[in-house]
Amino acid sequence: MTEPRKLMTIFAHPDDESLGSGGTLAKYSAEGVETYVVCATRGERGWNGDEKDNPGLAGLGQIREGELRAATRILGARETIFLDYIDGDLDQADPTEAIAKIVGEVRRVRPQVVITFAPDGAYGHPDHIAISQFTQAALVCAADAGYAHPAGAAPQRVSKLYYIVDSKELQAEYRALTGENISMEVDGVQRQWLTWEDWAITTRIDAEAHWQTAWRAIACHRSQLPDEIFNKLANMPEEGHRRVWGRQSFYRVYSLVNGGRKVEQDLFEGL
Repeated sequence: MTEPRKLMTIFAHPDDESLGSGGTLAKYSAEGVETYVVCATRGERGWNGDEKDNPGLAGLGQIREGELRAATRILGARETIFLDYIDGDLDQADPTEAIAKIVGEVRRVRPQVVITFAPDGAYGHPDHIAISQFTQAALVCAADAGYAHPAGAAPQRVSKLYYIVDSKELQAEYRALTGENISMEVDGVQRQWLTWEDWAITTRIDAEAHWQTAWRAIACHRSQLPDEIFNKLANMPEEGHRRVWGRQSFYRVYSLVNGGRKVEQDLFEGL
């Protein structure tokens, strides 16, 4: 592989990049890979405090944009890109427009590897599900010479697409260390944190050497970490930090260069 290695994550909200793949981004950035973070929204509806103190969509969006930029600097990302949608509205976005925005970034940056959410959205978050769907459609369009884009960039065929996925082991570890669960109510139904069977996990990244970087990035997102939760996370034993932030699992959705049941240790394997 002669061209620079490039990794792009495409997520819905500020903090998805750090909580979901912070260790992986830190590892690859440290190894000289060009890393790029695409964020669909600014997390404008993610207020966790007293409602009377809510700064509103624009105010909170500005706060969370600043948190994301601080986190991605720590993670070594070359660029942080916003698609300019509103938190909570992503699943109502015009698909033609959303796909075109992602195609534009993929063709401009030209990554070999892309990471996004799985179709289950980790815990059924509609924005997570939407960005997963838009990303997958965009990668088809980005490779299609017949897909015209206003920017006029040449087609880009991404070699490998991955979902971030959580193992049962990680979920149990996190719950044991923090006592926290992840869920949200959607359309009157409580959607719970979903995990993947070990046999379904295609790729495991050892980022233990970078857990401190990942944690520093996570800690930037203070608007999303009430004191009780932040203190639980901050006070985890070092071995807990290593396991939770330093061992990351992925599902290889497709690859143009490798396959089979062998568990990968590198997202760029085969390239």
